[in-house]
Amino acid sequence: MRIGKQDAPLTAISTSDANSITIRGRDLCNELIGKIDFVDYFFLMLMGKEPDANQRFFVNALLVTIAEHGLVPSVQAARMTLAAAPEAIQGAVAAGLLGSGSVVLGSAEAAGIFLNDLVNASEGKNAREIAIEEIRARKARKAAIPGFGHPQHSGGDPRANVLLQLAKERGLNGPYIKMLRTVAEVLPEALGKTLPINVNGAIPAILLEVGFPVTAMKSVSILARTAGLLAHLQEETERPIGFIMSHAAAEAITYDGIKPRGK
Repeated sequence: MRIGKQDAPLTAISTSDANSITIRGRDLCNELIGKIDFVDYFFLMLMGKEPDANQRFFVNALLVTIAEHGLVPSVQAARMTLAAAPEAIQGAVAAGLLGSGSVVLGSAEAAGIFLNDLVNASEGKNAREIAIEEIRARKARKAAIPGFGHPQHSGGDPRANVLLQLAKERGLNGPYIKMLRTVAEVLPEALGKTLPINVNGAIPAILLEVGFPVTAMKSVSILARTAGLLAHLQEETERPIGFIMSHAAAEAITYDGIKPRGK
């Protein structure tokens, strides 16, 4: 059974033969190993070209920003998986990444789509009015405003503040960052309350400004969080807490189901 299009069996990322390995038109052994850093290499593989100075700076900054944020659900899942299957670090990393969805970590993707749609919709129109209309529509269907609010950093996400200050210092103030700030400004009117820009609002605004496609919004977060998970998993092998977290969860949750007969 044939599924999907079958008429373009092509890839432009890599190939190899008996004597060489080619990555995006570069000879891996003679042109890349020892001659390019990992951020540039990641950008080259993802985008098909090396980054300019601003792209390099911000990919580096964003990777550092989002790699680690304590014992969040993805980290707990990874550490408890390694505790149960210590021979499978790859499974533990996968367990941590599988939760990269619209609420945790993956919300950068949702915010990127949100900003991109608003920028496209506001072309030649009043950006403030477009933002208010979309926020009110989301409020009516009880949908979140991606990229805004944080359960811990309710007074403002310090990571987002630093990133946006860096963007300002480096002259990055195009349509996506402007729209991000417009949404923040109209939230009290359109939503009835103020919400701070969070890190998953700042990240896609910056990525879109430096030329990342909207389909790649989650890529930086996944790459960064993989590094954080590997750090937690190394610590788990040395100072295990996976079963402690499992026990704490069991202690914290009370059973309120049907009791056995006679009890």
